[in-house]
Amino acid sequence: MTMRIFVPCDAAALSMGANAVAAAVANEIAARKLDAVLVRNGSRGLLWLEPLLEVETGHGRIGYGPVKPSDVKSIFDDGLAGKTHALNLGPVDEIPYLKNQQRLTFKRCGITDPLSLADYEAHDGLKGLRRALQMTPADIVKEVTDSGLRGRGGAGFPTGIKWKTVLGCEADQKYIVCNADEGDSGTFSDRMIMEGDPFALIEGMAIAGVAVGATKGYVYIRSEYPHAFAQMNRAIEIARKGGLLGTNVLGSNHAFDMEARLGAGAYICGEETSLLESLEGKRGQIRFKPPLPAIEGLFGKPTVVNNLVSLASVPFILAEGAAVYKDFGMGRSRGTMPIQLAGNIKQGGLIERAFGLTLRELIYDYGGGTYSGRPVRAVQVGGPLGAYWPESLFDVPLDYEAFAAKGGMVGHGGIVVFDDTVDLAKQARFAFHFCAIESCGKCTPCRIGSTRGAETIDKIIDGENVVQNIDLVRDLCETMRDGSLCALGGLTPMPVMSAMEHFPEDFDRVRERAAAE
Repeated sequence: MTMRIFVPCDAAALSMGANAVAAAVANEIAARKLDAVLVRNGSRGLLWLEPLLEVETGHGRIGYGPVKPSDVKSIFDDGLAGKTHALNLGPVDEIPYLKNQQRLTFKRCGITDPLSLADYEAHDGLKGLRRALQMTPADIVKEVTDSGLRGRGGAGFPTGIKWKTVLGCEADQKYIVCNADEGDSGTFSDRMIMEGDPFALIEGMAIAGVAVGATKGYVYIRSEYPHAFAQMNRAIEIARKGGLLGTNVLGSNHAFDMEARLGAGAYICGEETSLLESLEGKRGQIRFKPPLPAIEGLFGKPTVVNNLVSLASVPFILAEGAAVYKDFGMGRSRGTMPIQLAGNIKQGGLIERAFGLTLRELIYDYGGGTYSGRPVRAVQVGGPLGAYWPESLFDVPLDYEAFAAKGGMVGHGGIVVFDDTVDLAKQARFAFHFCAIESCGKCTPCRIGSTRGAETIDKIIDGENVVQNIDLVRDLCETMRDGSLCALGGLTPMPVMSAMEHFPEDFDRVRERAAAE
């Protein structure tokens, strides 16, 4: 039986030399005349172990990592599944970081050949679409609604409600748009799906198309993701040839086709109306709402705009049923959430777990604490617009409503960890500065408030009229929160105000020094 050896093609693994490792593996296979094949899989999400080399055996896949090209010969000398090599990790599925997850959306990521439709189907792929093709559009929408799936891009809006709105619109053309403009700090779940399991997204978009009567879809991919863009284009072409896309989806009377579009390199295009403007070839600026994109979206037609993880979760829901998916989670936060651990963390990577676990579990049980070995002082959850939280809030359960009640947000699931050397005043300044750079400029509170905010934080850091300038920052934040057209300006106050609330000592160091002297 031909042995399969896996080396990831994921961008994180590539950045650590995976292509050179793959080349070394191919050379060893040829030199030793082995009955073996090299498979370029996606990443399992254990990023501190990349490149992770896996060997398929009768007892599961044995891992080695992190592997350098110079390690490959000794791994082959060890018998490719031996237990004596220093990099041998044992069965990959038994690594606690992975074993203690609940992978539904990411169940195939790192397991299959991302560009093999046969491999995808052998691992439960297309079950959801095949079931959907036997259902009425209204029943598909009801299944998604009943599952409790909410937008995984940050807003947490119920996915089924968007679909129901588009289904109820009469139009000669409807669209499905996937928001893969993953720009939040510390996030990479969208990229992992596109590079490691692209057919899951294609299947999810096809199901959405059948559900609402849309025949055309677009994947809007972050411009900084060239590997994901190339992988999606290859997967779309394979899906067309395999009958998954086209005029008769899987032999049905439903038509659905799609294409990938590269983003404009602007954070603001992660906002759905700005994204639609960019897709239409215009400058990425916010649209006034109403009308909602579900009623007048791309090219003025009814449009479903969903985050990539939302759409990639749909195949599991249709395959296994709404009740199975809804059985995971807590409160109104149902199903699983892909959490991405980044920043100053010992074991960074992706964790898919049901809603309800805590930051403490994620940072210490999975992440192993800080990479520096110093105490954790703060974490930011939800990207550059998320709140900075101290350790006293680490036991809040991961849940949309529970986080909102404490002045935070789950967002896209990115967690950036900081040790005790972080200066939260500088982080607050960064929030204003980031907003100033990324603002589309359409509304005054965002465009001007962010610039004035950065200037005022500079004065605070320099010790200039600290009390008065802190009050001024609070006023600016209130204006931006209440007066901005979209979430960029509206949420920028969240990291600023949380830093001031939870870490006030970082905003008055000049007076502290003067008092000490």
